[in-house]
Amino acid sequence: MEDKNNIIIYCEIDEIDGKAIVADVSLELLTKGRQLADRLSAKLDAVAIGRNLSAVPSQVMPYGVDTLYVVDDARLYPYTTLPHASILCGLFATIEPQICLMGATCIGRDLGPRVSSASCSGLTADCTELEIGSHTDVKTGKEYSNLLYQIRPAFGGNIVATIVNPDHRPQMATVREGVMRKEIVDANYSGRVVNLDANDFVKDDDFVVEILNREIQRSTVNLKGAQIVVAGGYGVGSKENFGLLFDLAKVLGAEVGASRAAIDAGFADADRQIGQTGVTVRPKLYIACGISGQIQHVAGMKESAMIISINTDPAAPINDIADYSIIGSVDDILPKFINYYKKHSK
Repeated sequence: MEDKNNIIIYCEIDEIDGKAIVADVSLELLTKGRQLADRLSAKLDAVAIGRNLSAVPSQVMPYGVDTLYVVDDARLYPYTTLPHASILCGLFATIEPQICLMGATCIGRDLGPRVSSASCSGLTADCTELEIGSHTDVKTGKEYSNLLYQIRPAFGGNIVATIVNPDHRPQMATVREGVMRKEIVDANYSGRVVNLDANDFVKDDDFVVEILNREIQRSTVNLKGAQIVVAGGYGVGSKENFGLLFDLAKVLGAEVGASRAAIDAGFADADRQIGQTGVTVRPKLYIACGISGQIQHVAGMKESAMIISINTDPAAPINDIADYSIIGSVDDILPKFINYYKKHSK
């Protein structure tokens, strides 16, 4: 474990039919981590902690991982805070990474702050972009180079803040699923696997919490994987009017999403939320119905290949990023859409 000053990604692990599966958000971060590592002329490391992890190397190596640290122990799955934190803190003390990235999931939001605090380093949550750049301390005049720019919306999304951590390592950030692209670097990329013994890092007290039963209810809404998304905002007007979005989605083979304002109003369920505090989507077609286009929502859909806006307000911000804008009410326009597609899809 002699490598130091590299970028490391914490790979979140789940089990499906007894097989360890690396979470999509971790693969997305490996993609971004590879880009950052190339920018810094550093190596990309990853760490997987759990049980039955033999399938993990083949999942992560194609993303350009140079070293994968594996801690395989039956006690480490399902996730609990203390043993995972002890392992990361012990590993970081040895390999001294300059950057650590985690998913902004329930696990990442629990684990990240604990590791950051124990390491006396900073942590920026829910980043929407990560870049490398320089920084000058305005008080001391000291100049820093090759810092991680941790970029995220702040003050309710009204500004975009760029946060740096000049003096403490690792520089840590969490990123929500879907914000970064997931791209394989080389299907035949071959890095090394370092198997670690959990007993070198944990103590008995770390297992004071025991999970007796674990029930997971997986969402039936697949916004992230949808090629077409029909999304509604507060301007749709009512939960009943949202039925028109579902009717259109059925005709198009689409998924239905919603803005936070529509969720808060009770028009749709929370697992359909798109935006800064919801899901990030990149469909081929995004139909925004009654959505004003506030920055919080746009952050979750701006990379859609084509955007169609339906809004009664010609000055709505959503029209600025839309490829096509239709000025009119949802309850007038959508039935025409539905009838047209029904007629021409036969």
